[in-house]
Amino acid sequence: MPTEPTREEESKDLFFQKLENLAREMIDTHDKDFAMGALILTARWIAEDRIAKVAKAS
Repeated sequence: MPTEPTREEESKDLFFQKLENLAREMIDTHDKDFAMGALILTARWIAEDRIAKVAKAS
């Protein structure tokens, strides 16, 4: 029997929907390679804690 999604699961689903919309927009505007590269760079910046450093500098 399926269970109701938790608030955390619902929140994560919303973020994945936002990421999907952003990726589609990047693909439509530029191309698939650009979208993949941008998302990979973002993941790298998160891993290297660059996102937090940029936010603090602003």
